[in-house]
Amino acid sequence: MTTPAPAPVPAGAPVSDGKTLGIVGLVLAFVFSLAGLIVSIIARNQSKKAGVSNGPATAGIIISIIGLIFYIIAIIAAIAGFAALLQACAGLEPGTYELETGGTLTCS
Repeated sequence: MTTPAPAPVPAGAPVSDGKTLGIVGLVLAFVFSLAGLIVSIIARNQSKKAGVSNGPATAGIIISIIGLIFYIIAIIAAIAGFAALLQACAGLEPGTYELETGGTLTCS
């Protein structure tokens, strides 16, 4: 009597090296910095687990951080400009005023 051969052990799920996700993160870094940062960090962690380097993920992280810094500066500047406009209209009656710089200011 012969013994049947043991069933082969199924292979584990393939481990992603994160390269494709790194490219996606790099592209998102230019369009939407926060999403690009998150995706790039995930891709870099996958690459570390797989033992490979991932240049696009690293570049995506750097570009996302720079983009977020610029977004924060732009938001602060917009808030400061809006506050300056509100302050300029604070003591004025509603209407349109000519500025010394050549522009107009409309207060309502």
